[in-house]
Amino acid sequence: MTKFNNQEIINNLQTQFLKKETPNIRIGDNVKIGVKIIEGNKERVQFYEGTVIAKKNTSINTTITVRKVFQGVGIERIFLLHSPKIDSIQILRSSKVRRAKLYYLRNLQGKATRLKQRFN
Repeated sequence: MTKFNNQEIINNLQTQFLKKETPNIRIGDNVKIGVKIIEGNKERVQFYEGTVIAKKNTSINTTITVRKVFQGVGIERIFLLHSPKIDSIQILRSSKVRRAKLYYLRNLQGKATRLKQRFN
């Protein structure tokens, strides 16, 4: 009985920190994420733009993996959606995909990595 009460307390605490304005991000979307960076005593926003290749949904621990190719090298970053370090998320383009995880994009290069655009 105490485990149920503890889990209820944890859920109530987590709901306080959930962001309400997060957009509906899907696999294959091209996103632009503003990340807060602290340099010395200054804080600025640096944007990271790429394709969402994976998403994991677990309430406050929801993460997305964003991949971009920079100077011929593939770079992937994992972002916590409800983190206070995330300033903004903007969906630039949606793509039509038939997979839950797009890990196969790691093996492709150039024009082969293009995805078909989805028009809502």
